[in-house]
Amino acid sequence: MASDLVHIGFGNILASQRVLAITSPDSAPIKRLVKEGRRKGVCIDMTSGRKTRAVLILDSGHVVLASLSPDALASRITGGPEDMMPAGAGADGK
Repeated sequence: MASDLVHIGFGNILASQRVLAITSPDSAPIKRLVKEGRRKGVCIDMTSGRKTRAVLILDSGHVVLASLSPDALASRITGGPEDMMPAGAGADGK
């Protein structure tokens, strides 16, 4: 099974098939989810020290923090070939 990889900012790449939801980090339930994820050790911070603008929920139960907006991530995940990288491609898309 080929896995499409999507660049989510600052050199971080994620398998797009694993994403169940992309949300804003502002609501209280999402803040609780992130806090619980940190406590359980299933929170992956991919912000590179920048402000968290999106929270991705993966099918494995992991919670991923990203510094790109939910709209930008959604367009990259559902976008065309310019936003996707085939499995095995490097960070430069080759």
